[in-house]
Parts: sequence; structure tokens; C-alpha cells
Amino acid sequence: MINFLLWLLFGAIVGWLASLVMRTNAQQGLLLNIVVGIVGAFLGGLVFNLLGIGGSNINDSDFSLGALLVSFVGAVILLAIVNLVRRGSVR
Repeated sequence: MINFLLWLLFGAIVGWLASLVMRTNAQQGLLLNIVVGIVGAFLGGLVFNLLGIGGSNINDSDFSLGALLVSFVGAVILLAIVNLVRRGSVR
């Protein structure tokens, strides 16, 4: 149960930080920040594994600094893709 709460908390933090970097913070609420953080963690883990870098993410119940960085990069990539689809340009 505590891992689930930590997963939600760190997902929210990662999603919020990524939305600040991508300037979409005003458009997102807490729930969307959590979703962006969790889906971004999955995407970050996938991208890092495809590049051969490896590394875990918050979806692996690893709450280290490296896992947060992988999750953050994935969340930024996710928001860039969403901006590209919605607006035709990445902010």
C-alpha cells in the first residue's frame, strides 16, 4: 500500500516538473500530472532501454534519483509528443 502511495506521489512530482519545463502547467491539474508522470516513466524506461542505457523508473518501485531522472525525461518526451500532436509544434 505504501509503494502505491509513493508511486502516485512521485508520479505527481515528475509530471508537475515536466509540465513546468514544457510550459503546460496551467493546463494540467493534479490528476493529469500523475498520469503524465506514470506514463512518462513507462516511456522513459522504454526509450532508455532501446538506447541501451538501461535504468529503472518509478514504475519499477525504484524511487532513486536515477529512476526519477529516467521518469522525468520520459514525461518531458510525452508532453513534447502531446504538444506536437495538438499544436503542430513543440514548445
